[in-house]
Amino acid sequence: MDMISESNALRLCGAAAGSPFYSHSTRGAEFWQFLLSIRRLSGTEDRIPVILRREILDRLSLSEGDRLQVEGELRSFNNRRGEGAKLVITAYARQVQRWDGPDENRLSLLGTLCKPPSLRQTPLGRDICDLMLAVNRRCGRSDYLPCICWGSLARRAAAWQVGDRLRLVGRVQSRNYLKVTEQGQVERTAYEVSVTEASRIPSAVTEAAEVR
Repeated sequence: MDMISESNALRLCGAAAGSPFYSHSTRGAEFWQFLLSIRRLSGTEDRIPVILRREILDRLSLSEGDRLQVEGELRSFNNRRGEGAKLVITAYARQVQRWDGPDENRLSLLGTLCKPPSLRQTPLGRDICDLMLAVNRRCGRSDYLPCICWGSLARRAAAWQVGDRLRLVGRVQSRNYLKVTEQGQVERTAYEVSVTEASRIPSAVTEAAEVR
């Protein structure tokens, strides 16, 4: 069984919002995708795309409405087809099983800030800070994950520097928006990490961990 990464640990519990469909094949492995619906405490629904291996899907006999627990990682890849988002965010499932408990959406990340923080205000005057976190995989690649902080945490995050090592805890959220294209307005969905806890790791601690 695959081990869950300590630097990118995702746990989602909710209901399958549709039937699985073929995604892609690579290195002889076949991958499928489905949407997982997760309710927030406010009642708002997040629909998170989940990618899993065909052999996991075959064991589940997955159908729309099935309640599931997904454990894995949040991943990104660059979309070079010219359609949809340029940075595609998905939940990569390492383990999936049936679930009869409450909805849950929790993510823990350890990575490096790779763009300057962007502090702004919502139309209602609430502070919000956009971050881009680079999280290394074991295979040597990195995932680039958009994150947002709110309120006092946003103001603290705005002082961080590119290259800072950060530990973030939060949830994955989906957000619908309208994008203006040559064909008119098109509805799109963005995925990002809504941060609830954040800390900067001192460089001395980072260097000591790398030596070990």
